[in-house]
Amino acid sequence: MSVVKLSQIFKDYKGEDINIRGLSVNSKTVEEGDLFICMKGVNVDRHDFIDEAVNNGAAALVTSKDVDTSVPYVKVDDVNAVLRDIYEAFYDHPEKKLTLIGVTGTDGKTSTTSIIQKLLGDDVCGYIGTNGYSCRTIKGETDNTTPGIESLYRILDEFVKAGCRYVAMEASSEAFFYKRLKGIEFTVGALTNVDKEHLNTHKTLENYIDCKKQLFRQSKTSVLNSNDKHYEEFKELCPDALSYGYKEDDDLYIRDYKISPAKTDITYVYKGKDYSITSPLLGQFNIENLAAALLSCLALGKAMEELIPNISELSIDGRMSSINMGQDFYVLVDYAHTPNGLERLFSFTNKLDVGRKIVVTGNAGERDASKRKFVGKLCVENNDHVIFTYEDPRFEDPYNIVKDLTELVKDRDNYETVIDRHEAIEKAIMMAEPNDLIMILGKGNEDWEEVKGEFLDFNDEEEARRAIKKKLG
Repeated sequence: MSVVKLSQIFKDYKGEDINIRGLSVNSKTVEEGDLFICMKGVNVDRHDFIDEAVNNGAAALVTSKDVDTSVPYVKVDDVNAVLRDIYEAFYDHPEKKLTLIGVTGTDGKTSTTSIIQKLLGDDVCGYIGTNGYSCRTIKGETDNTTPGIESLYRILDEFVKAGCRYVAMEASSEAFFYKRLKGIEFTVGALTNVDKEHLNTHKTLENYIDCKKQLFRQSKTSVLNSNDKHYEEFKELCPDALSYGYKEDDDLYIRDYKISPAKTDITYVYKGKDYSITSPLLGQFNIENLAAALLSCLALGKAMEELIPNISELSIDGRMSSINMGQDFYVLVDYAHTPNGLERLFSFTNKLDVGRKIVVTGNAGERDASKRKFVGKLCVENNDHVIFTYEDPRFEDPYNIVKDLTELVKDRDNYETVIDRHEAIEKAIMMAEPNDLIMILGKGNEDWEEVKGEFLDFNDEEEARRAIKKKLG
């Protein structure tokens, strides 16, 4: 536990100097010795909860006005504006003690950051992203793909104390939109791809792309995908960027590859030398994700020879996860839920020598609805049968979501609706014949389903295993 003096957090503080054992912006989670930070939100002013915070053990407060309280307080002009300064001071700048690698993009962030962690070694490299955070024996969940300031600095501090030296972090567009990463300098910033996404937050594609660009404004070295349609736009922002892709003049050139249902053989070229490797990761998009990860590590000064031995151990929860319980058909669980992500997935599965391709999918409620018709069209046109189901409907009617998904395919007869996701997965498994490929998409390895304000226990991989077990008797 970090313990610092109040005067160490606020250099100009002249009042009673006391020990601060933690930081909190939520009066309900305040613990003995915490500094309660009275932030102001759109609908909530935490000054209104000072009494509760003090009753729960707050040792001091940060306010933007004079208050009547029994504990010391520091008054500032704008509490929100100094939030980052408070966390940096309390944790003694953990962000400066670690080599940070940020990865942004519409798809592939989780895969690429997970690969970077494995390539560098999870004993020295931490991971922060969709799958939580981890390094050495440390493991936990995060509220967002990129955590808020109050969680981020605590996690980085844990990593420093555990002896980690690197952190591979998913840097989402929303993190830059909400300034969660403001002022943090990355040693390497990498781009996977850019497609239409999160327009419920950003409103326009231009705004979305500009938030993505912020990573490269905050990075010493940039790594770009020359195969992405927005490559030139990002290259203009960072002309000295390293590139990976299918062009001979790329810094990491993907010269050749061969994909099978069980492995991918790839030839990369780096500094004029060929490197032939076998990756357990499936799909062409994972060839690019691996390239992004390799080039990010090479940008840190690592040698290809020290990275390659770690490739055989790669696996990514919920990303092209193959489930084999002895059945005579294939089952893949994948997080793909955007048009770009699905195009990349189907470009792989369409090349496989399998029987029927059966998909279970949906689309998240209360998110960008404009992409749904394209998601549905891609699924129906690239597969033999599609079962549309719910996928985190939140407070939105799942039937309305399916109506959006099927807008462009009403003349097709190779899809159906099974709203209950448990039943949908079981039905797909029970339909399977020898050599068929079942794809369960959209959730990956997430352990919950958000329905009407509740987070219900649910995991696609577990549901698939349960259904396979039932089918096998």
